[in-house]
Amino acid sequence: MARSRRRITRSAIQKSPERSPGSSRSSLTPMEDEPEPAQAESTPTKTDEDVCPSCREGVQGEKSSWIRCDACKIWFHWACVGDGSDLELINKWFCGPCMAEKPSRVMTLKAPARKSSRKRTQLDYANLNAGVESDPSRWLRVIQGKQIKDDNFRRMNGADVGLEWLENDETAMREPIVVENPEGLRMKMPPPEFSVQDVADEVGYETPVEVIDVASQSNSPGWTLGRWAEYYNTEPSKRDKIRNVISLEISGTKLADQVLPPRLVRELDWVEKFWPSTRKGKGHAYPKVQLYCLMGVASAWTDWHVDFAGSSVYYHILRGCKVFYFIRPTPANLQAYERWSGTEMQSNVWLGDMVDEVVKVTLHAGNTMIIPTGWIHAVHTPVDSIVFGGNFLHSYNIATQLKVIDIEKATHVPKKFRFPLFVKLCWYVGDKYLRDLKSKEEFSPRILESLEALACFLVSESQAMERGTEAAKREAKENVPSDRVKDASAMARELRWRVRLAAGATSDDEDLGRLVKKNMVNGHKRKRSPTSAAVGVQFRNFQPKGWDVVNELPRESDKRVVNVRPPKTSNMWEREWTEWDKEFGGQESEERATVEKTRDVIIKVRKTENGVERQRIERVIEKWVWKAESSKPEGDLQDVEMRPIEDAAVGCEEVTKEEETEVHVTSPLETTQAMEVTA
Repeated sequence: MARSRRRITRSAIQKSPERSPGSSRSSLTPMEDEPEPAQAESTPTKTDEDVCPSCREGVQGEKSSWIRCDACKIWFHWACVGDGSDLELINKWFCGPCMAEKPSRVMTLKAPARKSSRKRTQLDYANLNAGVESDPSRWLRVIQGKQIKDDNFRRMNGADVGLEWLENDETAMREPIVVENPEGLRMKMPPPEFSVQDVADEVGYETPVEVIDVASQSNSPGWTLGRWAEYYNTEPSKRDKIRNVISLEISGTKLADQVLPPRLVRELDWVEKFWPSTRKGKGHAYPKVQLYCLMGVASAWTDWHVDFAGSSVYYHILRGCKVFYFIRPTPANLQAYERWSGTEMQSNVWLGDMVDEVVKVTLHAGNTMIIPTGWIHAVHTPVDSIVFGGNFLHSYNIATQLKVIDIEKATHVPKKFRFPLFVKLCWYVGDKYLRDLKSKEEFSPRILESLEALACFLVSESQAMERGTEAAKREAKENVPSDRVKDASAMARELRWRVRLAAGATSDDEDLGRLVKKNMVNGHKRKRSPTSAAVGVQFRNFQPKGWDVVNELPRESDKRVVNVRPPKTSNMWEREWTEWDKEFGGQESEERATVEKTRDVIIKVRKTENGVERQRIERVIEKWVWKAESSKPEGDLQDVEMRPIEDAAVGCEEVTKEEETEVHVTSPLETTQAMEVTA
């Protein structure tokens, strides 16, 4: 799966000198990749992240070492912009244009490391810095002496893996689950006999593919799917190295038509739910991380990682077998991972020694696993395997997703290796949830807790636009989708206000606001009690715009008697009585109901920048009371008292209707009218 990687400031492996045609290799020296003929090489398409702005054709030297300007955050080849000094000694560095813009900027060097005369034991398994080829199986030998627990993760039926499970089980999507039989997952996969050759046929033989050298855990450049298929089909004993493919995204290819993620993934995926459908597909930039084909040969190893942005993963074994090693994403474990990631410890320290425990899971052909947010994992491939999977963000653990984003920033993961368009996606998500909250849609406490983290993140993006550096302002503004979000700062703060209000907080102030956990009944939120509703809400960071005139018309009352039967005890009575326009009078029934009806109308008017805005709110309440004894739903409903609509008990023969009409007058000749009716 696509994992976060760090652009290091020096080459991880020093290149060996070129050999003369007559030179011979020792039988103990692993075979190097043979250079491709010049005419056979295809020119890879470079993205902005791959281009050095100061690159010149005549510059000689190693161009795999990069340095980033601390002002504009742009990466450069050290060979193109450096002065020949040791790159490892530099602490802060600025490019020429930034130095010219602000001459007070000064390049600084790191303080000399404190040296100790005490002898230390150095476990250097990889010897990467010395350019020595590593043993791809070294970690498997290390594992033999480590304490690793067998998993006790839940095994589930495919039909049970859905939104209902998430809404009714507090432990759902908090640890990995395994579905041994794909039946019921409602996903689509190629047939089991599907091969790597078929992948190349469907996606294209000339398609570039990132191939990982397992020994060094680094990319091997210049590979195409055709070359990979040839390597994969080579007899294992004749393969020059152990290699792995974990980041072939197949969206938009013929192969994509044969793959459909599980139902739960499609129901949760932010890209699927919130990214505008008009901005997907060919010609549009959008996060394409849902469909990956992973191909590994026997003995392949993918080192410890967290999928970018803490995204969750679905993982289906089409052929072969995979062994996962998991570390739970506790705060302490994530902190250990942050210390380990992107440093020299990656090549000589077993991360399992820095955490509380490591858990092992073995998957076979036909098994499907869903990995939740933030789980740290490494993967071993015992036999040649083909896997289909994908990444997805969701609304049930946004806080951990944002924590992983912080780790990626702290470990200097380049943008090209992060979740694409993550911030823009967050704005789309926030905009949709704000509209839902305005429409009085209710969410579980778990969703509201996550939305609190999302809202705070968007507020921080707004603050960067308001009082950040010029570069930070520019970057933050570019991430706002102008097609949906017109006023980012106001939207972010209103979202935070409405989320905290819905969660039962008394303030949106950083210190005073306290979220109130609400009780759940069958996975749904209880109605607010009169005492909690009466608490004054003091939101200081967001104040809705007031009205210039509020006119409340006199209340209208009406009372009548109609021939109508009381609600039946079946489950259909609620649907029948929520149809507001349905007429119940005139039925042939000896039972009669007294109907008391009240109608309140409030008219609000205020000036806007473009004209005048008017709002008409009509509230109609009816009470139906049967005097004679008859069959009714559970409970005695004859003595029904009028209560606020939000506190009406289910099954009460009292119907409440609120009708709100908004009229926005944008000019003397143009009027738009929208009506919202809630029962």
